[in-house]
Amino acid sequence: MKIHEYQAKEVLRSFGVPVPNGAVARTPDEAEAIAKDLGGAVVVKAQIHAGGRGKGGGIKLAADPAEAREMASEIIGMQLVTPQTGSEGQKVKSVWVENATDIDRELYLGIVLDRAQSRLVVMASRAGGMDIEEVAATTPEKILKEVVHPGVGLQPFQARRLALGLGLEGDQIKQGVSFISALYKAYEETDCSLAEINPLVVSKSGEVLALDAKMNFDDSAMYRHSDIHELRDVDEEDPLEVEASKYDLNYIKLDGEVGCMVNGAGLAMATMDIVKYAGSSPANFLDVGGGTNVERVKNAMRILTSDESVKAVLINIFGGIVRCDRVAEGVVAALEDIEINVPLVVRLQGTNAEEGAQILENSGLEFTVARKLREAAEAVVDAVQNAA
Repeated sequence: MKIHEYQAKEVLRSFGVPVPNGAVARTPDEAEAIAKDLGGAVVVKAQIHAGGRGKGGGIKLAADPAEAREMASEIIGMQLVTPQTGSEGQKVKSVWVENATDIDRELYLGIVLDRAQSRLVVMASRAGGMDIEEVAATTPEKILKEVVHPGVGLQPFQARRLALGLGLEGDQIKQGVSFISALYKAYEETDCSLAEINPLVVSKSGEVLALDAKMNFDDSAMYRHSDIHELRDVDEEDPLEVEASKYDLNYIKLDGEVGCMVNGAGLAMATMDIVKYAGSSPANFLDVGGGTNVERVKNAMRILTSDESVKAVLINIFGGIVRCDRVAEGVVAALEDIEINVPLVVRLQGTNAEEGAQILENSGLEFTVARKLREAAEAVVDAVQNAA
């Protein structure tokens, strides 16, 4: 789950991470009032779930409240296009208005789970204000890393080493250690999956501040954090992904043409790979899980076929916990209740696979039944190409 910058800054502030003063505005009038309360120059920042906002004109400096109102009127309602939104962009519904900071240096700080090591890694770089992926690709030596042992957590000496590596001096070192430690505590206690401060700035007066803040959270842990879950903004998410979440379906929209319904994340990844190998691309990742029943399959089919980019559907089920005959019943029920205008290929293997195949064959409905995964992938790709 993602949240907006202004929400992330409020979460971080509660853990003692220093952030500039500001407030969120949903109208130009509100932006002007906030700027009056803050006093002096302010920055007006578009609030969407994507980075690179400044490059798209979503971050503007205002010298006074009147200019803040003008900047907000330009940003609110705009379709903001950034490298992370794609060409369609994203509509801006609110702005964050904060005190302008007199910046001396821009740095980078982030925390992420390194799955290869199964440990958290705190990363820092003097190349702040840039995409960290670009820094990693072109100048990886500029990224400092501290691997955190899960038994003891981030140690003070590690935070000091990062602060020194960032080139902080004097009182800034103390501030930096405190900042890094507070960010780590926020990450741990809120079940984050990513915490990123880019840029982390040193002001000309010597303050160390989070000028921007990005926080993502583990969806599976949100039952422990009702206050954070309430920050979810479904308007920033793909409508089909929001709909799938209502039925506990693991669905991610992709850019291809083959709709995939699979049980198990590993099998889903393998299915997407073989669709690509056969000559097409997956339109989604959809794991219906181990507790698949008729209603679950019907909902999954409805969501899959609601995607206008889907030209054919591949259902690939391995019956372990789930029974293939139950899946077949769900497929038949879905085809009877939902109008599906694209070719459908079904492959069932495992528990009650023969019974499932018999249900499909006796239904009198039109679809292709495949036995092998490669056969299924080739059949669904042929269907896409014939439809084209």
